[in-house]
Amino acid sequence: MNRKIKRAAVLGSGVMGAGIAAHLANIGIPVLMLDVTPRELNDREKKQGLTLDDKAVRNRISSVNKEALKKQKPSPLTSKESLNLIETGNMSDDMERLSEVDWVIEVVVENLEVKKKVLASVDQYRKQGAIVSSNTSGISIEAMSADCSEDFRKHFLGTHFFNPPRYLKLLEVIPTEATDPEVLEFIKTFGEDVLGKGVVEAKDTPNFIANRIGTYGLLVTVQKMLEKGYSVGEVDSVTGPMIGRPKSATFRTLDVVGLDTFIHVANNVHDQVEGEEKKAFEIPEFMKQMLEKGWLGSKSGQGFFLKQRSKDGSEILQLNPETMEYESRGKLKTKATEMAKQEKGPGRKLKALVNAKDDPAGDLIWSIVKPVLLYSAELYGEIADDVPSIDEAMRWGFGWEMGPFEMWDAIGVQASVNRMKEDGENIPAWIEEMLDEGFGSFYKAENGNVYFYHHTDYKQQVFNKKNINLKRVKETKEVIKKNAGASLIDIGDDVACLEFHSQSNAIGLDIIQMINFSIDHVDQHYKGLVIGNQGKNFCVGANLGMMLMEAQDYNFFEIEMVVKNFQDALMKVKYSDKPVVTAPFGMTLGGGAEVCLPSDAVQASPETYMGLVEPGVGLIPGGGGNKELYMKHLRNIPEGVDFDLQKVANNVFEKIAMAKVSTSAEEARENGFLDQLDAISANGDHLLHDAKQKVIGLADSGYTAPKRTKVPVVGEQGYATMLLGAKSLLLSGYASEHDLKIAEKLAFVLAGGRLKEGSLVDEQYLLDLEREAFLSLIGEPKTQARMQHMLMKGKPLRN
Repeated sequence: MNRKIKRAAVLGSGVMGAGIAAHLANIGIPVLMLDVTPRELNDREKKQGLTLDDKAVRNRISSVNKEALKKQKPSPLTSKESLNLIETGNMSDDMERLSEVDWVIEVVVENLEVKKKVLASVDQYRKQGAIVSSNTSGISIEAMSADCSEDFRKHFLGTHFFNPPRYLKLLEVIPTEATDPEVLEFIKTFGEDVLGKGVVEAKDTPNFIANRIGTYGLLVTVQKMLEKGYSVGEVDSVTGPMIGRPKSATFRTLDVVGLDTFIHVANNVHDQVEGEEKKAFEIPEFMKQMLEKGWLGSKSGQGFFLKQRSKDGSEILQLNPETMEYESRGKLKTKATEMAKQEKGPGRKLKALVNAKDDPAGDLIWSIVKPVLLYSAELYGEIADDVPSIDEAMRWGFGWEMGPFEMWDAIGVQASVNRMKEDGENIPAWIEEMLDEGFGSFYKAENGNVYFYHHTDYKQQVFNKKNINLKRVKETKEVIKKNAGASLIDIGDDVACLEFHSQSNAIGLDIIQMINFSIDHVDQHYKGLVIGNQGKNFCVGANLGMMLMEAQDYNFFEIEMVVKNFQDALMKVKYSDKPVVTAPFGMTLGGGAEVCLPSDAVQASPETYMGLVEPGVGLIPGGGGNKELYMKHLRNIPEGVDFDLQKVANNVFEKIAMAKVSTSAEEARENGFLDQLDAISANGDHLLHDAKQKVIGLADSGYTAPKRTKVPVVGEQGYATMLLGAKSLLLSGYASEHDLKIAEKLAFVLAGGRLKEGSLVDEQYLLDLEREAFLSLIGEPKTQARMQHMLMKGKPLRN
């Protein structure tokens, strides 16, 4: 069946429902968002003389929640334009309109009887063949659809999005016995390819996969903290990145989630299981007291942590569970934590900690990791059919760098099982059998393939063909060339990939050398080049530490050489004989944005935060970013349309001077960093594949290198106009004297110096102006202070 989802409906407009509606709208799907009708008028409606029969009143709840999307942080919207695709209504007047949609998502209150009532109404109005799903976080999918029609049940399943839907990757898909396999496969493929999710098929069990294990792990950690006498801050200091978990660790995570939400999810399992498992899901007394007091976390202003302002600034205090009072935050620092910090990678860090048997931090980590591993093994087969589904759910849903079975492999399965037995633990039978049969790990890699243990043997893990994993590619194909900063890799189909892998993917001479080599090599041997990687961020900019060190040593000749080399390398990218496509994601700042701007096309991840941020460290872009952003804005003007060149220059000047960074790829397009040739991949995991296909498409359509053209500039008069705006910011207190100095240099470069308005200049002329301005600024003590502050504190200094 050639099924498509052209329009959707979301029933329930609370935080989750509105978030799902926003996510659908972000990818271009029109959404009808319905909620209940109000039972009484609010004060504003009374003043306006409205009644409960007025449409504005009847749609109030969904309309207010739609408007609330604009104010939420982080924003659920990739662009304000997405709001135009969300239409509001109510579940009393508008259910007939469900016949217009291809997918109905129920997101009402977590109550089985309420859900059954709503779904019965959906069954009445939906069109034949339309998919219906519930976003429940743990209520039985089978039970809520039991009384519905046969066609409804064939097209019904659970789709559990994680909050916030825009940012959290996991989508658990839960079929029932009656779900048509074609519907299940469609939603799984649609979820990955269109919604950009990491999709895991889960079984219809309490809390499914991620919330079942994640909630258990959090409660175990709380229980061990109380049992061993550690503080909230001490636990958080070792249960975050040190063991491959998010920075929010344990208690900060609970504060972000909200204690009320967490307790609801925990009680859902507690009420449906028996014995020791039921006991594990009991809420500690002090957390019940927190709930009674309304200490729910971030949304109530206090929870496990409280931010307190004082004369000396602000301090974050931790809750003492015994006294229920706030105190200075603690931190656990031991020999084991120091050893773990020296190790590379989450697996090695975790192993260093759990092996430190007589160390307080090692003892704590082992006491909370061990039960999670055993619990995950006990649930194998009950909540999911294979090991990767459990691991992926925890990575995508809770932000763990390793799922439980990957963690087990990292610390050594046989050695840890022996230690568990010494501790008196019962080992699940299938783990014992696996080890007895000589299988010492849950995963193994061979010839670029990944295999996982599954029912007495290893089974190959099947990945979407759109998921190009550079690590696996390098295992099967010889790397063409590499140095400390980057590698050139053959990614198949006559396309090469230039991968950055320096620290933070910061650009230094090694990466510049590899850009030059890559363009030369690809011009001779390949169809084209993708510049992309799979680090934490695409590129955070130039190597600031190296630049500062050279400036403080007065090595300005050396700095000029590096900047000139970078400019020349990016001009080589722009005028390559073969197409070059960049694949940015995450932070794409400064030099990272400069690498993207001259490429033939950009294939961006939805979460691409792009901007020329050099003014924040007292500089202007030095790799051609000023010129390229200006030229890109000019290219975006439709041919034959009259335009004001000064407005274009002002626009670019403002974006660079204010160091504007997009909050999404869609906003990067609105800011002029992307144009009509550029595209956005729905799924970040498919980014390199999509960029590669773009290279092939350009090459196969008869690509020719762009012709060099002269650039029109606003000249001296335009320079004065831009400067006027900067001076007004200074006079109104929004800019410092040094900000003005940076703005003067930037305006001079964009204006093309002291020329007549409308003068045509070549690109090298603008690059020379840019390099000269960059060098003059990096010698300024205030610029060096800004650079030092950014390196030390990770945030800009206003001086």
